[in-house]
Amino acid sequence: MTTLDIGDNSALRQAIRVERRPKRPSALATTLTFTHRALLKIKHVPEQLMDATLTPVIFTLMFVYLFGGAIAGDPQTYVQFLLPGILVQSVLLITVYTGFTINTDISKGVFDRFRSLPIWRPAPIVGALLGDSVRYTIASTITIGLGLILGFRPEGGLVGVVLAVMLLLIFAFALSWIFTILGLLMRTPNAVMGVSMLILMPLTFASNIFVDPATMPSGLQTWAQDINPVSYLVTGVRGLMYGTASFGDIAWVLVVSAILTGVLAPITMRMYRNKT
Repeated sequence: MTTLDIGDNSALRQAIRVERRPKRPSALATTLTFTHRALLKIKHVPEQLMDATLTPVIFTLMFVYLFGGAIAGDPQTYVQFLLPGILVQSVLLITVYTGFTINTDISKGVFDRFRSLPIWRPAPIVGALLGDSVRYTIASTITIGLGLILGFRPEGGLVGVVLAVMLLLIFAFALSWIFTILGLLMRTPNAVMGVSMLILMPLTFASNIFVDPATMPSGLQTWAQDINPVSYLVTGVRGLMYGTASFGDIAWVLVVSAILTGVLAPITMRMYRNKT
């Protein structure tokens, strides 16, 4: 058996030399790689899915049976109104974990390693967002399945339900950029979670998710009916599930989603580049 002379650097270079320099991976390839990383984290730590699986069940059962009789007369009637709204709330509450996980990676030094790699710079963040879309889909499936068990009957049929979920996923992806920014700004994951909930509470509870805004005081009614983007989203989701959605209902949600992404994504990437 021969041994390599440690002092012979030329032999070592010959052994590790690469004839052709590997091509730099494409933006799509690197993004899908980080999406796969996000999914692997779910696979190896399935407890992360508790928020996507238990939260929709708890909120749906609690609001249907605690408030259904008081608001609509009986739970069966209320679930027809509530289900599209509780679907929106369940998914939007999960979006806060985007910033939480990114802040965790930053605190562990993982993102510093990502920034040193010769890859498309936004790939780690975009991949994480796409991976979280799987969580949103799981939460949507559980919420709709439970609603069907409780008596929810979408008049828009399967096509309407699928389109409603797709519209919700688009908006959730756009809204996640807010919490990504918080993940880059805050010092700890717990701080990200606390501030994110302060943002989400008025967006979800002061909306048309649970009741018709016409029953609210004038100032709150203006916010819930005319300003709050979540109310436009709920209107679009309800319309698609009921088969009554107009072009304007869908267009408003898509426009708001495009604005959120167009404004917040560049801010996020600038902060990511300059993060120390």
